[in-house]
Amino acid sequence: MMQQPSPNGVPQQMAAPPPTYDQQQQNQYLQYQQQLQQQQWMLANQQQQQQQQPPPQQQQPYQYQAQPQAQPQQMYYQQQQPPQAAAAAAQPQYSAAAAAQPGGADGVCTLWIGDLQVWMDEQYLMNCFAYTGEMTNAKVIRNKQSGQSEGYGFIDFVSHAAAERALQAYNGTGMPNAEQNYRLNWASPGAGEKRSDGTPDFTIFVGDLAPDVTDQVLQQTFSPHYPSVKGAKIVTDMMTGRAKGYGFVRFGDEGEQVRAMHEMNGKYCSTRPMRIGPANKKNTGKPAIP
Repeated sequence: MMQQPSPNGVPQQMAAPPPTYDQQQQNQYLQYQQQLQQQQWMLANQQQQQQQQPPPQQQQPYQYQAQPQAQPQQMYYQQQQPPQAAAAAAQPQYSAAAAAQPGGADGVCTLWIGDLQVWMDEQYLMNCFAYTGEMTNAKVIRNKQSGQSEGYGFIDFVSHAAAERALQAYNGTGMPNAEQNYRLNWASPGAGEKRSDGTPDFTIFVGDLAPDVTDQVLQQTFSPHYPSVKGAKIVTDMMTGRAKGYGFVRFGDEGEQVRAMHEMNGKYCSTRPMRIGPANKKNTGKPAIP
């Protein structure tokens, strides 16, 4: 490197020239490479975190289940809950009436629910009664061969009082996502199963029914006249879900069963006169010959 003489005669070393453009460009490129590596590392880290997260759950077929915290649904359940003052005022009157129903005063903690549509499963029932905070289980009864719902089920609660509150609050009110009301009642001991006491059922066949006749309509046609009526069932087509025009009514007293076959034969249920006879295991629309 060249030296220049200083004013006092001492040679001085010349300052180094500034970096060339090529060196600056190389430094910039190195900085860019470092930034690019940092970005790639951050992106890979994000992708790894996303892979470690559990996949989102698939949306269920009902909006009430897929969006349980949606404001409209919460408002709907809030409207269903009766005011505490009104519920307290109605409680004594209901308790007196409940004692006359099967299971109404014997500590039963289970409610029967009917008129269920084919898509109403256990999860739907759990969501319907979750607002009470006192439900423990829900069960939809299904056909053993087809697996389709039989149109009814059972709701278990933590206590008899909790079941009574739910029966009072929900029965007859609108069901979510369905143009129908709740149909609730006390579940008889061993309902849906064989009775442990071996009490027999006496059943009659009821034919020529109008298409609009439901289980409830058929039962209410007989129950005011025969107190031992246990229930009624309209037979429906498993493929279409439509009523086949006949059904069965169960009695707990054989004398009332015999009376009903004679007294109610030809009486109107909805818009048509009923055709009644004794039931057998092979009823397909025609009553058995006495």
